[in-house]
Amino acid sequence: MNYKETLYFIAKCLTISLEDKNRQEIEKQLQSDTIDWDAVVKVSTAHYVFPALYCNLKRADFLQYLPQELVSYMEHITNINRERNKQIIKQAQELNSLLLDNNIKPIFLKGTGNLLAGLYKDLAERMVGDIDFIFSKVDYPKAITILREFGYSAVKKRKYHYPDLHNKHYRRLQKENNIAAIEIHSKILNIKKFINDFNYKVVERDSQIINGFRLLSYANKLNLSIVAYQIHDSGFYYKTMALRNAYDVFLLSKKTSAKAAVNALDKLSHPLNCFLATCYEVFNSVDSLEYNNTKKAATYLSDFNNQFANTVKTKRKHKRIKRYVFINRRLNLIYKCFVYREFRVWLLNLLTEKEFYKRRLVEFKKK
Repeated sequence: MNYKETLYFIAKCLTISLEDKNRQEIEKQLQSDTIDWDAVVKVSTAHYVFPALYCNLKRADFLQYLPQELVSYMEHITNINRERNKQIIKQAQELNSLLLDNNIKPIFLKGTGNLLAGLYKDLAERMVGDIDFIFSKVDYPKAITILREFGYSAVKKRKYHYPDLHNKHYRRLQKENNIAAIEIHSKILNIKKFINDFNYKVVERDSQIINGFRLLSYANKLNLSIVAYQIHDSGFYYKTMALRNAYDVFLLSKKTSAKAAVNALDKLSHPLNCFLATCYEVFNSVDSLEYNNTKKAATYLSDFNNQFANTVKTKRKHKRIKRYVFINRRLNLIYKCFVYREFRVWLLNLLTEKEFYKRRLVEFKKK
């Protein structure tokens, strides 16, 4: 199995609990005994869907087709992730109670928000990093103060931090004996042309309360799942797929119209529609993932598929994109240094800090 075959196989496996057509096709593939399980483990792990893959195969009673050693390993990893997610939910409950007691209303985002919404049949399916929540402009500084007083401190112990007013979230915080770091957001996006499309006011309007937690509407959950990869991680430039985000979009498309959610946005609509198109393709034409079949979307989908044909050419292209994204961000930083005094002070302090050069040396050696 090459990379594309492996990616598409994993993607279809993630849908077999809800899509009968894919269930039948996957069972035939499994019975043929042609699956490269080493490749499946490698790709599913890289995409953070290894536990979700196991859970779907188990629900479909397909574990009988897998090597027993692999089943044992998958079960072990999934059990670890389930326990981690239980602790994350417990930590989220504590954070929610603390903030509400201080008249601060958090809206939980991303993976933690999906866990709290009960999106997954088995909470072990989702691999979660941090606990993310967003606040109004009034509540944002209050939340930082309350959480710091509660014992949360910066993950990275640095003398000088990136100016918080110009970042979409406060520096990552952690607390001793707590499983996850937290990210306190004031914005969803930090890109000027998209800010009016998707921000706190937009998502707060139709937010929902589930089990005492304020969460995004299902439509906004779906949009954020795409934004997190397509915009934040530059997926739109690379024209690649992140299965963890795509799996969330697939599940959320069973709760709300994916096409309508994407169409509700303005400038973000095209890049999000392109991701939806790749989901429709990779998940094997699932009806709930229907997208706007425009010429631009067709071109994007063609580029997405063509990159699998020549991996050497694709790697060179991705290197060029990486340089482009890096230069863009550095130019944006230089612009901010000219416009905002706090950026000039931060950069000057950073460049005169010995630890800065030590960190850069370590990063250079890793490369």
